[in-house]
Amino acid sequence: MMLKRLKERNEIEVYSVFDDAFRLYGRVIKDLDTAEIVRVAAEIPMTDAGCVYHAAQPEFQNLAIADRIRRDCFAEMPCQIGMCYGHNHFLNSLEWHTCSEINIAATDVVVILGKRRDMDEHFQMSSTSCKAFFLPKGTAMEIYSDTLHFCPCEVEPTGYRMVVGLAEGTNTPLEQPTEDKKIRGKNKWVITHEKNTVALNNGCFCGITGPNYEIKY
Repeated sequence: MMLKRLKERNEIEVYSVFDDAFRLYGRVIKDLDTAEIVRVAAEIPMTDAGCVYHAAQPEFQNLAIADRIRRDCFAEMPCQIGMCYGHNHFLNSLEWHTCSEINIAATDVVVILGKRRDMDEHFQMSSTSCKAFFLPKGTAMEIYSDTLHFCPCEVEPTGYRMVVGLAEGTNTPLEQPTEDKKIRGKNKWVITHEKNTVALNNGCFCGITGPNYEIKY
């Protein structure tokens, strides 16, 4: 069983999104039929390395579930349904938005989550306040706006795929520059782990200490 193996192999305890511990961070959406969007997501070619994010994935826009997400999860507010996919094993960074995020696991994944209250007034926090959750393929969830999150971690060598629903415009490029290093796009704030040298060299804000957790499978 995947969850049992993850619990045995990782420094950070891995919970299930069906555990009570997840209720602080979000909710599982149990009444969405995700089969079609998971199938379509699987047909999108996987990148060889790193992570790819498309704010609005064209293949998803006319699916029946897209209308359900717009109506039931965003109450008809403008939203976008995109995808994050690729290869990742580490916590690395945490981000937040001023809206909830809808995720559908198109593969088994692990997500590492924190809360905005875990940061001090200088936007500093220890990774030891984070929790890791296993999200089985096909599962849909809402993560709340005060939940810190970032790229999922893969649990198989073929990589991970995650459908991402957000308020329209979120994560797209800024129209005007800002001196706030935490703002990395529209409706997107990011703090980065002190060992994530690639992100830091790209100007990201250093805000996470403690272990840069690696998910092993």
